[in-house]
Amino acid sequence: MIDIDDEVSPDDPERRNARALKGVSREKPPTRTLVVVPWRAERPTRGEGADAPAATRSLDARREEAIGLARAIELAVVADFPVKLREARPSTLIGEGKLAEARAVIEAEEIELVVVDHPLTPIQQRNLEKEWKAKVLDRTGLILEIFGERAHTKEGRLQVELAHLTYQKSRLVRSWTHLERQRGGFGFLGGPGETQIEADRRMLQERIAKLERELEQVARTRALHRKNRKKVPHPIVALVGYTNAGKSTLFNRLTEADVFAKDLLFATLDPTLRKVRLPHGGDVILSDTVGFVSDLPTTLVAAFRATLEEVIEADLVLHVRDISHEDSAAQAQDVEDVLAQLGIDPKDRHRLIEVWNKIDRLDPDHRAKLLEEGERPSLDAPTALPISAVTGDGVAALLALIEDRLNRDRAVFRVEIPAWDGELVAWLHRHAEVIERQDREEVVSLRLRVPDQTLDHFRARAGRFIREVRGRAVASPEVEAEEVETPGGYDPLA
Repeated sequence: MIDIDDEVSPDDPERRNARALKGVSREKPPTRTLVVVPWRAERPTRGEGADAPAATRSLDARREEAIGLARAIELAVVADFPVKLREARPSTLIGEGKLAEARAVIEAEEIELVVVDHPLTPIQQRNLEKEWKAKVLDRTGLILEIFGERAHTKEGRLQVELAHLTYQKSRLVRSWTHLERQRGGFGFLGGPGETQIEADRRMLQERIAKLERELEQVARTRALHRKNRKKVPHPIVALVGYTNAGKSTLFNRLTEADVFAKDLLFATLDPTLRKVRLPHGGDVILSDTVGFVSDLPTTLVAAFRATLEEVIEADLVLHVRDISHEDSAAQAQDVEDVLAQLGIDPKDRHRLIEVWNKIDRLDPDHRAKLLEEGERPSLDAPTALPISAVTGDGVAALLALIEDRLNRDRAVFRVEIPAWDGELVAWLHRHAEVIERQDREEVVSLRLRVPDQTLDHFRARAGRFIREVRGRAVASPEVEAEEVETPGGYDPLA
C-alpha cells in the first residue's frame, strides 16, 4: 500500500496521481433526472362551498410540486418537460411526437432517470424505458421512494414496505418476459412446475401477509395506548393537511418541541404526540401526522391506517392549509378526499377547524384583514382561522378556539371561596380551568370548568361553595344547581 506522503519521491508520477485524487469525493453524484409532467388543462377540482367556482390546478403549480417531490430524495433535476394530454395512450401514455422530444432531451442532457408525474401501468413503464433507454419512475413509485427514505421508526418502515410490496405486486403483471419461464417439476410428482412470475407473486404475497399481521399488532398496541390515555383523559387534537403546509412548524410553535420541520415535501412521516397547555389551564394532546398529497396512492392510505387512527380517534382535527399557495383550494380538496376515505366528515365544522397558515407570506393589507377577522371568530363554527406558525400571529386565537370547541359541552361553575381558604383556591387552580377570578374583601369568586375525572373530588371539596352552574352538569345529590342548556357553547356568564 502506498503512503502518498512518505514512500514515494515528489517527482514520482504515482505520487502526483495520488495527490490529485486525495481531495476527490468518492460519493456517488446525484442521479441526473428529467421530470415529465403530463397535464390536462380541463382537470378541475371542487372549490369551497356548493356554489364556489371550481379550483383548477395550474401547470406551474404541478411542475413545482413534481420537481419538489423529485428533489425530496435528492435527485438532480436537470430539466422538466410538460406534456399536454388530450387522451392517454394505453402503450406509452403520451404521443409519439412528445416521446421523440423527450428522448432528445434525455440524450442531450445524459439523463439517467425519468420521473413521470402520473400513474403508469406496468406496460407503459416498460415501453417508456425501452423508448428512452433510461429508468422510469411514476408518481406512485416516487412517493413510495420518499416514504421509504423518511421512515425511521419500526412502524413507519413496516407501513412503507407493505405499500411498496403491494405496488410491486401489480408491477409483475406482464412486465418482464423472462418471468414467463417455467421451473421446477419432476416426473409425475411435479408436473410442469410454476412460472417464475407465479413464484415471485407467491413470495410477495407471503411477505405482504406477514407485514399485515405485524401491522395488526401495531394497531392493537396503538389502541391500547389510546385506551390508557383515556384513563387520564386529555382531549386529542390532530394536525392534518397537505404536505409542506406547515404542520410541523405549527406543532413546534404550540408545544415548544423540536420536531423536524423543513420546507420540504413529506418532512414528517412518523406521528408525534406532545402535551399542550390551553389558555385557562387545561391540557390537550397534539398529534402531528403525515402530510397528504394529490393522487396519494391508495396503498399508502391503507398501509398507514394504523398511524392515521390517531386522526380518526381525535376529538378535534385542525386542517392546516398553506393559504399563500396558488393551489390552496385544490390542495384543501385533496385533503378532504383523504379524510372522507378515513370516515371523517370534512364538512363537520364542529369537529374540524380550518387553519390558514403562512399569512406572513401575504401582502401586509391582506394579512392585516385576515388577522382582524380571525380575532372575532364565531363561537359556533368559524369558517377558518388565519395564523402564521413562523411569526406566531393568530396562534393565541387558535388556542382559544381549540379550548372553546373542546369545552362546548362542559359545565361552567361559579364558586365563592372564603378568602382565608387559600389551600382550596390553590387546589382549584391546579385541577380546574379557572376562566375568571375576582378577589373581594372576604370572598374569592371563581368561574371555572372542571375536568370530568375530577368532578367527584371537586364536589367533595368545594360543593358547598357552588353558587351557579351553566351548561351541561352531572347531577349531584349534594348540590342543587340550576342547569341552563346553552346553544353552541355560548357562556352567559362571559
